[in-house]
Amino acid sequence: MQKNTLKYSALVFAGGASYGIMATTVKFALNDGFSWTQIAASQPLFGTLLFAVALLVLILRGKRPVRLSPKRIASLLALGLTTCTTCVLYNFALTKLPVAVAITLLFQFTWIGVVIQIIVTRRRPQPAELAAAAVILGGTLLASGLFSEALDQVDPLGVVCGLLSAVSTALFMFLSGRIGVDLPPIQRGLFVCLGACILGFIACPTYFASGALQAGIWKYGLVLGAFGLLIPVILFGIGTPHLPTGLSTIMASSELPCGILVSVLILGEPIDVLQTIGIVVILAGVVVSQLPNLLPPKLPDSAT
Repeated sequence: MQKNTLKYSALVFAGGASYGIMATTVKFALNDGFSWTQIAASQPLFGTLLFAVALLVLILRGKRPVRLSPKRIASLLALGLTTCTTCVLYNFALTKLPVAVAITLLFQFTWIGVVIQIIVTRRRPQPAELAAAAVILGGTLLASGLFSEALDQVDPLGVVCGLLSAVSTALFMFLSGRIGVDLPPIQRGLFVCLGACILGFIACPTYFASGALQAGIWKYGLVLGAFGLLIPVILFGIGTPHLPTGLSTIMASSELPCGILVSVLILGEPIDVLQTIGIVVILAGVVVSQLPNLLPPKLPDSAT
């Protein structure tokens, strides 16, 4: 049981880490003159194309897709709406807030996931989960660089969108462990991405007419589709059904330290001592959440 929990936790950790490349990719795309709505639409579009290619390969190799009822298709499309909601809200928050503030608001999903778990399942979180959530929140405040930012003017709408992006992230983690978990990951991911496309093109209805594809946004779309949808949707789909929601959101917090590392290596952004300490604290929080699985199981007392 402990080995299985560690295995599935590692998959969710890797899925969260894959998100880490997104902030840097979005920054490159914005610097190239693309709007946040075009970027938000590109991610689900190319995620859908990647899943479609992967499914086609499986079909050519003789694997038949599972027949889905309209109800199941609708539930998968709704799951896709939640992940695209995060993308839209977070990208908009980045236009209103300093990056450090937006990141800090997004990462409130660590404790929001624990709250959702308590409300929906009526299951009390383990002490290790509560301790890990508290440690990770403290590490997030340090790693985000929040204390280095001037916060004289913080846009209230940006704050609301940042917090809502945290809620939608936690909801995605919760629903990902309950919707279509018996389906092949590739087929499941395709419908999730199609659901994300719905909101993506609502946010940017002029996407194809704008000429963004011809201007080269496809390069960023491929990266965002792969690391923002293909990889995490598959990994979360495998791992989250076997973990409590609170533990899943804790493991997905790997996004922040990985995102900072990518920005340092690729963008050459500076990292101060507090941010370094914050990264270490976040990783320590992940270890704390896994203590029940890392420690040897207690042997039953022998009868005397």
